[in-house]
Amino acid sequence: MEGSVLARIAAIVFVAIAITAALVEMGRDEEGQAARPAALPLPEVDPLRAEQRRCQELGAAAASDPGCFAVWAATRDRFLGRDRAGGE
Repeated sequence: MEGSVLARIAAIVFVAIAITAALVEMGRDEEGQAARPAALPLPEVDPLRAEQRRCQELGAAAASDPGCFAVWAATRDRFLGRDRAGGE
């Protein structure tokens, strides 16, 4: 290899290392610790979702479970934006 080719390769490697070091340093907070992502708030417990899981776990038996029919109706109404009391 010629000297100029080696110099170019060395320059590219140096720039790549410098960019990587800068990105790592930008990801740290003032105390030098790695910045942690913000904690996500815990979702509220949805009883309808729990019943949907129960019906899912029943498998084919859910097709004859009256509770699952009610859950599916409530899910459909929620999806369509219907008011269950209003009976749209």
